[in-house]
Formats: sequence, structure tokens, C-alpha cells
Amino acid sequence: MADRRRLERILRSTLQGAGEQFEELRRSTDGQLEEAREAYEVAKNARELPSDDAGRAKIVCRRYAEQRAAKLDDEYRPACYEADHPDCEGCAEDVRKGRIETW
Repeated sequence: MADRRRLERILRSTLQGAGEQFEELRRSTDGQLEEAREAYEVAKNARELPSDDAGRAKIVCRRYAEQRAAKLDDEYRPACYEADHPDCEGCAEDVRKGRIETW
């Protein structure tokens, strides 16, 4: 009888540990999948921007309210981007979200 209870405890703890590992792995892969979806969406939005012959995105600058043709960096920010400037931050976010004003 004692052996049976011991076996049940071992099985229960082993299965519980396997379940916890599975849940941790599932959460991790869900996070990776969401990151990949976001990266795809951002790249798709940036690719759909109209561009000139030199490959520069044709955007309307929020800071100076003028039409610009600007190269986008690896993070899809225009070359004229200035860190910590609210208009530039908004412009970069709009490029990533696909809602930037273009010409």
C-alpha cells in the first residue's frame, strides 16, 4: 500500500512538472509569435509607402509640415528622425502603424 501511494506521488509530481514546463514553453512561443506578427506588420506597412526613384519614402514631415523624401532606417524611422522629439516620435510610430501621411 505504501508503495502504491509513493508511486502515485511520484507520478503526480512528475506530470505536474511536465505540465508546468509545457505551459512555460507555450507562453514563450506565444510571445515569439506575437513579436513576429508585429515585425511583419511593421515591415509590410513601411514597404507599402510610396517612394521616389531613389527608394526614399515620400512622407509629410509632422515637425515641419512639409513634403519629404526620406530613407528609412532598420527601425523604419525616417533619416530626418530626431530622438525624443514628440513630432519625430509620432512620425516614426505612424510609419510603423501604416498611417503616415504621404504624397
